[in-house]
Amino acid sequence: MKIIRIPLIIVGISLWTFGLNGQQLIEINTTHAGNNRSYKLYIPPTYDGNTAVPLLFNFHGGGGTSQDQINLSDMRPFADTANFLIVYPQAFPDPNDGNSNNWIHKDPTDFDDVPFVESILNEMISAYNINENRVYVCGYSLGGEFTYELLCRLNNKIAAGVAVARTMATYTLDQCNPTHPTAVMTILGTDDPISVYTGVVYNGVTYYLSSDDMNAYWTNYNNTDPNPIISQVPNTNSSDGSTVEKYLWGNGDGCVSFVHYKINAGGHDWPGTFGNMDIDADTEIWNFVSQYNRGGLIDCPENSLEENDMTNISLYPNPVIKDLYFNLSGEYNTQIEVYNQQGALMMQTTTPSNQGSIDVSVLCPGIYTFKIGNSYKRFIKQ
Repeated sequence: MKIIRIPLIIVGISLWTFGLNGQQLIEINTTHAGNNRSYKLYIPPTYDGNTAVPLLFNFHGGGGTSQDQINLSDMRPFADTANFLIVYPQAFPDPNDGNSNNWIHKDPTDFDDVPFVESILNEMISAYNINENRVYVCGYSLGGEFTYELLCRLNNKIAAGVAVARTMATYTLDQCNPTHPTAVMTILGTDDPISVYTGVVYNGVTYYLSSDDMNAYWTNYNNTDPNPIISQVPNTNSSDGSTVEKYLWGNGDGCVSFVHYKINAGGHDWPGTFGNMDIDADTEIWNFVSQYNRGGLIDCPENSLEENDMTNISLYPNPVIKDLYFNLSGEYNTQIEVYNQQGALMMQTTTPSNQGSIDVSVLCPGIYTFKIGNSYKRFIKQ
């Protein structure tokens, strides 16, 4: 496939401001590879340009629009609390598919949208204070298929990704060349008539991997535990006609995990918006990807990409049930804050010295961030 690289040029911007706190959803019109392109950029009110923040790409399905994906997966509330930027790109019409807006055009074609995304990323890094080690991708249906493309072919710039309602195409597998431990999550319905759970095979040729084969590729690559931990997600909505099982392959290189949500009897769903309502895809996506940078799990001892001088903080025991002890290198007399994975402040207190403990028994089980001054470290509440 021929790749044409032409610099991204901003030729027009439309701006909408929501609420009273400075949230901005910007429509950016660009020229790339000789074509007029566009994407929507969300800047949360918490962004001040002083701190490097994560960036999340969210891709719409085939034939859709960037606005369709916002309607399907509006992650702006997460960005408001966790302080990250969101890009909702717009696909280009495919002349071989009735000019449907497709990320991956039908053959015969030399069209390739991976350089377009790379150009957007470069523009974001140039214009905003982006944490280049924490760039994430997710997408729905054909946008999920394109997510695999990016995880495979732009892997050196992407930390983690989530594909909803899609398995990986064989042509993507054939050119997949990841370069670092890569956390991946999939959400897929067993009765999806469009993205078939068991894969697509025609005349003996496999066009799309089965969910099992796709899972095996990523778990093998990441060197995770060979067998998953399987748990039943509570069936909180018995009227949606489906149930959910969670498969977790852990302990991969860089402490990465591979997670698969199996939506039993689920269709071409975006859980939490339509179809299955036992999980919320937006919540699961951010909870998952936000744990990782390009080195793997952010707090993993193997991860060389330590952030914000986290070595200043020692936490134990970790995981913790009740009393979390801290030991801070240097002199501190300042405020301690604890945030959940959505970036919401859950606890705060002050410390008169560089040693002590806080009672975290009131927190629900999950991953949290202990922050003091400009340093932070993650811990697990059991």
